Amino acid sequence: MGVADRLDLTLRSVQGSDRVSVSELSLRLGVSEMTVRRDLDALERQGLVRRVHGGAVATRTREEQAGFAAREPWQTATKDRIGAAVAALVEPGSRVLLDAGTTTVHVAEHLAARGPLTVAVLSIQAAVVLADRPGIELLVVGGRSRPGERSLVGPLAQRTIEALAFDCFVMSIGGVHAEHGWSEFSLDDAAVKQAGLARAARTVAVADATKLGVRAFSRVAPLDAVDRFVTDRAAEDSATHPGGPRTLDALREAGVETVLA
Repeated sequence: MGVADRLDLTLRSVQGSDRVSVSELSLRLGVSEMTVRRDLDALERQGLVRRVHGGAVATRTREEQAGFAAREPWQTATKDRIGAAVAALVEPGSRVLLDAGTTTVHVAEHLAARGPLTVAVLSIQAAVVLADRPGIELLVVGGRSRPGERSLVGPLAQRTIEALAFDCFVMSIGGVHAEHGWSEFSLDDAAVKQAGLARAARTVAVADATKLGVRAFSRVAPLDAVDRFVTDRAAEDSATHPGGPRTLDALREAGVETVLA
């Protein structure tokens, strides 16, 4: 797993749990505790976490610079390939619910060429990308903007989703695990995803290879709740992503079609 990949997961783990130990991160990421400490030091220098005895806690004083803004520049080429592959699966004329996340912003860029589409977004960034695009009828799902993530969550977002019906839900995810299924670092994000799963005819999950083998804080659904999963080819490399091949096998056994971009 590359440095940017580890930093991504480390940051999300700390933000999702508020406080996380070095030993827990070492077990979760499959790296040494020394490596975890170096990564936490790097994140602390950016003001994204604060080191405490035995681990780190989430930084609350610079929320707008944390989360999405920190992760956005990482793995952009990979996420753009994934975005193109996901958009190719969406038929013109569809009603799409587009989840929040750095990868789904790349999906939004490519969806703009797939119109006519009706796209309801759970991301402020995706709304900016799709606004005023020809052939795109844009709906911004109401809700509370999560600080640092700019995802729309909460009861208002859930009620809006529950009042609509979608042909396709493009779901980003914090972690997918062979035994524990789909999971998220935030309870709020998990609840919105569950609402989306219930209101869509089919679901395409999307994540880069760093999310495979990861068990995040809040369970979203079992593996078979999703129809397709789009990730990058690095997921097949056990040397860089130890949980990748096993998770891909489990997904296929559960009847989930996997697409490697």
